[in-house]
Amino acid sequence: MSHKNLLVELFVEELPPKDLKRFGESFSATLFAGLKARGLATDHSAVTAYATPRRLAAHVSAVRAQADDRAVSLKLMPVSVGLTADGQATPALLKKLASVGADASVLPQLKRQPDGKAEALFYDSQVKGAMLAEGLQAALDEALAGLPIRKVMQYQLGDGWHSVNFVRPAHGLVALHGADVVPLQVLGLTSGRETRGHRFEAAVEPVVLQDADHYARQLEEQGAVIASFAARHAEIVRQLDHAAKQQGLQPIDDAALLDEVTALVERPNVLLCRFEPEFLDVPQECLILTMKANQKYFPLLDAAGKLTNQFLVVSNIRPADASRVTGGNERVVRPRLADAKFFFDQDRKKTLADRVGGLDKVVYHGKLGSQGERVQRVRAIAAGIAKQVGADAVQADRAALLAKADLLTDMVGEFPELQGIMGGYYARHDGETNEVALAVEDHYKPRFAGDELPRGMIGTIVALADKLETLAGLFGIGQLPTGDKDPFALRRHALGVIRLLIEKDLPLLLNDLMHLAFDAFPAGMVSSAYTDLETFIYERLSGSMKERGFSSAEVDAVVSMRPTKLGRVPDQLGAVREFAKLPEAVPLAAANKRVGNILKKAEEVAAEVDPSALVEPAEMALFAALQRVKPAADAAFDRADYAESLKALAALKAPVDDFFDKVMVNADDPKVRVNRLGLLATLHAAMNRVADLSRLAS
Repeated sequence: MSHKNLLVELFVEELPPKDLKRFGESFSATLFAGLKARGLATDHSAVTAYATPRRLAAHVSAVRAQADDRAVSLKLMPVSVGLTADGQATPALLKKLASVGADASVLPQLKRQPDGKAEALFYDSQVKGAMLAEGLQAALDEALAGLPIRKVMQYQLGDGWHSVNFVRPAHGLVALHGADVVPLQVLGLTSGRETRGHRFEAAVEPVVLQDADHYARQLEEQGAVIASFAARHAEIVRQLDHAAKQQGLQPIDDAALLDEVTALVERPNVLLCRFEPEFLDVPQECLILTMKANQKYFPLLDAAGKLTNQFLVVSNIRPADASRVTGGNERVVRPRLADAKFFFDQDRKKTLADRVGGLDKVVYHGKLGSQGERVQRVRAIAAGIAKQVGADAVQADRAALLAKADLLTDMVGEFPELQGIMGGYYARHDGETNEVALAVEDHYKPRFAGDELPRGMIGTIVALADKLETLAGLFGIGQLPTGDKDPFALRRHALGVIRLLIEKDLPLLLNDLMHLAFDAFPAGMVSSAYTDLETFIYERLSGSMKERGFSSAEVDAVVSMRPTKLGRVPDQLGAVREFAKLPEAVPLAAANKRVGNILKKAEEVAAEVDPSALVEPAEMALFAALQRVKPAADAAFDRADYAESLKALAALKAPVDDFFDKVMVNADDPKVRVNRLGLLATLHAAMNRVADLSRLAS
């Protein structure tokens, strides 16, 4: 069976740039999977994806012209239905055989095999392998149907009568097996060997492809197109770095922008542009954002990370004289920067404090009131946190008061991504203290996984208060995340609270913080959702700790105890991991589980152990061991030396084993029984201060 390389390309109008990378990956992967499923691609086959603004393509190596024939075993029907008592075929069996292209002559070949409680008849046959045209047509249909298209458009075909649905109008289809065209039809197109190059700079039009393997080379040499998304991305990075180094600068690092620009050009050409230095008086975050978001430019930074008045443009053309291209981009960016400067100058004419009253007119949530009311709740929570950590309550209150005021500025109205950042700039301009300005700027942090935390204690307090108010309020009105839907980013807020408590090592109790948050709401505004929110936070804590590399058993052992000092949880987990390495760990974990099960069934347990009621040497020995071990374990726990606390428990292994070997807990004498249960309860409590060790038992 002949093996040749395959090339399939769909030529379209400009695809959505933010989706192009995913489209290219999906198209090639689904097409390849379809070919493999039909036996047309071999175990030695490989797929290469291509994607430009105007095409999706895939190159697959070692593709068969026809798949190998394959043996199939077809279940026909139960023996009792297909054969008479004397072994003759019933009409039902003959009809079934006819439906699969066979007749009575194959009766001797039928197999009788068990099928559940009865026997069934099976027919073994050879199925002809799929031809490439047939299999590729099905695989291509699947690849197009499987594209992650957010919005489909309908357009009319050239015949003027029919319409099709796709992400953008398609104008060409190529399908080559080696040098041979594979006949396909899709979206009103018939496959051929012609494609089109760069819209303006192609040397040849159309580009007539020699064979599947010359696709990328011909497109680049004749069509002025770099077909590979990855190759185009790498070329843009190379040119950006080269152009920046020539100026002694560095381009801003933005992976999403790189992907989007790669999806906008077919022949990248990086050019250096400049803007007037006076615009640098505007906060660089504003200038960077407007250049990236609106123009897809790459701002250039100096070695200290400070914005310069130079930027890089990725053009889609390579003219001999690029001055008109650079001049045009410089003219385009100037009004954008002028708008940013105007907003910045206008905003500073009014202080943040003067804007606070306006928050009463800004709706936060229909059931939770205005942003002004929300600010008062955040202030109340921040005051409680500041008191607990011994921070400056006046500065914490001031920062909480001003934190949301920049929502009413022109700059944040134009660029919502700058909320908090602009508040910090305006707070400094207004003469607020550096701690307050930092807190206003940082109180949204961490905004996402891996984001930095607030830099000061006041910022940490306001960030905690802001996130806790959001969680308590939205849980209190029943706006809980469901499945993968989390419109208010409550998972992110909960993870933010966890990171702040752990990474800042704050001496705060989670239950105290939650009470502060719910108590900040007026009576009747929110329902009591304390338990739901607590469970939600501990679930996020479990996931977070597993992402740090702790095992499910380790995390379960600690988090199931509902620790209130989250800042201590990583230390507890580390101690559990070290304890699990001890030879005494497994038997003690098993014993702990056994003790827990016994205590669950107990009707009465002594509050304190009565030494005079201990009658067996083994229980006396366990009691004596507890008297020695427990104080040392408790002292280590109290000074947060969790590893030492758990290590001390290892001395209990022998007396615990001896106790269960020689002592009957459920003694006939009620006094002895209750006292023994009390002894086990004391043991259980001593063993489970750091973690529930029973969770380590297999």
